[in-house]
Amino acid sequence: MDKQKQTTLESASTATPTRRVVMVVYPDAHILDVVGPLEILTGTRLFLPDGQIPYETCLVAHKSGVFPTTSGISLQADQDFTSAMNSRKPIDTLIVAGGHGTLEALEDVDLLAYVQWAAERADRVVSICTGAMILAELGLLDGRKATTHWWWCPVLAKRYPQVSVDADALYVQDGNVWTSAGVTAGMDLSLALVEADWGHEIALQVARYNVMYMMRPGGQSQFSAQLIAQQAEDPVITDLLQFIQNHIRDDLSVGTLAAHCCMTERTLTRKLRDETGMTPARYVELARIQAARVALEQTGQSVEAIARSTGFTNSERMRRAFQRHLNVSASDYRDRFQTVTTREAQADE
Repeated sequence: MDKQKQTTLESASTATPTRRVVMVVYPDAHILDVVGPLEILTGTRLFLPDGQIPYETCLVAHKSGVFPTTSGISLQADQDFTSAMNSRKPIDTLIVAGGHGTLEALEDVDLLAYVQWAAERADRVVSICTGAMILAELGLLDGRKATTHWWWCPVLAKRYPQVSVDADALYVQDGNVWTSAGVTAGMDLSLALVEADWGHEIALQVARYNVMYMMRPGGQSQFSAQLIAQQAEDPVITDLLQFIQNHIRDDLSVGTLAAHCCMTERTLTRKLRDETGMTPARYVELARIQAARVALEQTGQSVEAIARSTGFTNSERMRRAFQRHLNVSASDYRDRFQTVTTREAQADE
């Protein structure tokens, strides 16, 4: 057996035994909010010693049996709320799914009562996407930092002013309460749970098996530079954002960008803010961080070389930018997220 794999398995074998995960679902929950996190958690078993079961899962709804999801595909709940409470089984992780049916779920007094009851007994409380609205309704997010799908962040903030809403994060952990942004961000949060329970190497293997681009840190923006560019409606701004991505190492001062668009700096700044909610400097920094992250993960170049090639000029400026946006230095980011393939290639050189 490969020595690294053997070490990983030996480490995992000493981890906490099977954890019971209860997910609260309802009609018109988003199917990926349900099956995405559960696939990540239960798939962990493929990388543990034979016979080790990392997670036992249970879907709980207003009534057991089939319930519809937003996609039109039906899933099946294992228990209703009453039987779940009567079973008295321990709950390690309580997860509340999100979806188009959240507003109706907020009117379900039995659902709210069960979530309140289960949250008091669970070691961890988790929401996926708009599931955060249900936690907030019960006061479980009061005084805490939390996130949800970007579309719903203003609603969460207005409806529940006691919650500190981070509208940009993929997921947030505040004490034993975890909240995620929309849809696939629930899988990122689940990977973080796997890492907390079974270690970093196991979580990396789960991410690779699920063909996930990387283990994204929770502080990463819900929006990539490419996605922001695709959402811009003004073709001049769309062209500018693409220009920035294609010339990431060049001079991208406001004056240079304004000249590219044949605008004044003031007009450019206003238009870019209208389209993206960002200043030119912030978008440029986001694009450079994104390019630097890819290089740190997938190449063996030095941090200094990557800083120069992505327009940061030097490693210290890049370090400060990483700290601002990801709360981690570039070097620590590489240690944490560089692919195994890249590490092995460097070792062979």
